[in-house]
Amino acid sequence: MADPSAEHWYPTAAYLYTLHLDGPALAWEYLRRHPDYRRDWLRRRRQPEAAGRWGLRLLEDPALDARDAHPTWFPDHDAVVQLYPDADPPPDAAAFAFWRIPGQKHLIHDGKRLVVLARWPGCCLRLVIAPGLADGMAYAYAIRACTTPCVRYQALAAELDKLATAGDALPAGMARPRPTLATLLELNTLQALDGTLAGASLREVAEGLFGVDAVVADWHKDSAVRARVRRLVRRGEALMRGGYRSLAQLPPVASQ
Repeated sequence: MADPSAEHWYPTAAYLYTLHLDGPALAWEYLRRHPDYRRDWLRRRRQPEAAGRWGLRLLEDPALDARDAHPTWFPDHDAVVQLYPDADPPPDAAAFAFWRIPGQKHLIHDGKRLVVLARWPGCCLRLVIAPGLADGMAYAYAIRACTTPCVRYQALAAELDKLATAGDALPAGMARPRPTLATLLELNTLQALDGTLAGASLREVAEGLFGVDAVVADWHKDSAVRARVRRLVRRGEALMRGGYRSLAQLPPVASQ
């Protein structure tokens, strides 16, 4: 690689958006880099059933990053809010009002249901609207039964709190907290993974991540910088090849 600084993966600034992604969105960032997934996308007209292999309901374009892609995972994450018509509503039941859902909305039909992805500063909410629910109808939230219902209830309650606190007027922007070590780890991992997928050496990846001066000062067989880059590359490979499911808190699928 003659000039790695000219490659798309080299500037760390290009990855800053990953600091504000939630688990399902981060899972997409790793999956879309998988060479076999990208191949399935190109063959999608001949292999429409390939989505299930990746734990998706529908294949999504791997050229789109998590800011523009809207993958629908199977099964749903516990935090996905399901809305159904209320079969026996009380007189003061709240009515479903699509346009009162806060934020920028994206609609996806996954073949069975209408999925709404709503984003506003500092928040991302995923809703599933059951067939039969129309604007103005009384509605109810649904939660799957399981042996540990409190866990799922807590996830659902957290998402409903987002709706309750959003209000009618959303801020145009908000001050974000300092990135955590966990979010910085994902940024570094994705950048290291992209570097290796592009054919960069470990040293070239290290220079992109930490700067040329830091690498020159500490690059030898047993150096801490070299060991750190190795770990990042191994982690990125593992997450890309199936580990992404854990980021979205979803069960594993068949070996990839």
